Amino acid sequence: MSGSILIIDFGSQVTQLIARRIREAGVYCEIVPFNKADKVFADFDPAAVILSGGPASVHEADTPRAPQAVFEAGIPVLGICYGQMTMVEQLGGATEASSQREFGRAALEVIGDIPFLDGVWNRGDTPTVWMSHGDRVTEMPPGFEKVGISENAPFALIADETRKFYGLMFHPEVVHTPEGGKLLANFARKIAGCPGDWSMAHFRTAAIDAIRKQVGTAKVVCGLSGGVDSSVVAALIFEAIGDQLTCILVDHGLMRLDEANDVAEMFREHYKIPLVHIDACDKFVSALAGISDPEKKRKTIGGLFIDVFEEEAKKIGGAEFLAQGTLYPDVIESVSFTGGPSVTIKSHHNVGGLPERMDLKLVEPLRELFKDEVRELGRELGLPESFVGRHPFPGPGLAIRIPGDITVEKLDILRKADAIYLDEIRKAGLYDKIWQAFAVLLPVQTVGVMGDARTYDNVCALRAVTSTDGMTADFYPYEMDFLARTATRIINEVKGINRVVYDVTSKPPGTIEWE
Repeated sequence: MSGSILIIDFGSQVTQLIARRIREAGVYCEIVPFNKADKVFADFDPAAVILSGGPASVHEADTPRAPQAVFEAGIPVLGICYGQMTMVEQLGGATEASSQREFGRAALEVIGDIPFLDGVWNRGDTPTVWMSHGDRVTEMPPGFEKVGISENAPFALIADETRKFYGLMFHPEVVHTPEGGKLLANFARKIAGCPGDWSMAHFRTAAIDAIRKQVGTAKVVCGLSGGVDSSVVAALIFEAIGDQLTCILVDHGLMRLDEANDVAEMFREHYKIPLVHIDACDKFVSALAGISDPEKKRKTIGGLFIDVFEEEAKKIGGAEFLAQGTLYPDVIESVSFTGGPSVTIKSHHNVGGLPERMDLKLVEPLRELFKDEVRELGRELGLPESFVGRHPFPGPGLAIRIPGDITVEKLDILRKADAIYLDEIRKAGLYDKIWQAFAVLLPVQTVGVMGDARTYDNVCALRAVTSTDGMTADFYPYEMDFLARTATRIINEVKGINRVVYDVTSKPPGTIEWE
């Protein structure tokens, strides 16, 4: 695709971050697993290629390689970590397993000046970068020069300016390399010559046109939860085809306080989008009775959601399409060479798969976007910030925030505690500073004293994390006054809770969802 970049994935847990950084530079890009790269490279016709990192050791037998055509196409190539290793090996250099591994922050010494570094680093600079490797380059291929070194990587940055080939032993895509985004923008804009004009306004226009061409005059049903993905899908498709769309809101009783009614009111009354609101709380709570395993909860909720949704969808005569909030990370994972949930329908409720009996074709207008881009599109469509900026909330909802058995009483207790927690966060002006926050009803009861009486009630845990990319996160450092105020309100206002704790667990790289 002219003016776009193709990223070949060798299995790094942060490959998606490369794509995010490139798109932040206004350049469209796509990710393809290495074992499908030959055909995609030929069809995509990119302006440049980026080779990602990965867990393999390139000097070992049967490890992945880039298509040789990538190096013969006359376009710029950037290899990152494993991508650098395979580029070196394929172009005639050498690598080895190193006894001096580098994991974490390292000082890079810049010993050359090249256009790739323009406006970022100069000769003599010693920026901090993020390393994650156990191998290293021992001999550069012909035509390359050494531009940067670190204590344990003598070829940390190499370049062949004639062919515009670059190799990095460090990871510019992660936030731990502070200037990494600028490096990737340099590669995309200055080296590859991409115009940098990819925007949500352009995407919106193209997506509406594509929806109209795909759907024609047929009817579309959309499972609406009020989460960011389904809300944006509904608004976008309604703008494209109007009343041909009908949204179905299945209230499974696992949503936050007043959430279902708020969603129904906004889409039905404010946006005038046709909406069917189904109260299925009793069905879901009954089906979950006695189930404590989180994965079994997911499957139970997903299977029942499909049954309820399908029953309602059949009442909408002529429906041929199902609108689905599939995002680009789901697409990447489903075609990954390491395997992925390729049969899992991506929606806020349905986690059980799309059965063939539904006989509906999919409309997935967000499948090229990351989560932050979906939020940007929502703003472009005029959705209120209260919906666009919502914290992530997984499909099984409160069911996986109540470890153990699910009951109506537990759901009511958690709903009230969670609402107070979020209310205090908003009052403190912290909601937009936190990536995700929620309450958990722990399967623990403790003895407490309230006034002159002893109580034996539940423990509520509060969780809040910060993140810039959803790939790594750390707990939010609340002031003690905030925690004291919030805990006091929960204990005083929610019957059934006599103790509140704050979870300070951090989120390791590569894990996507906090639950």
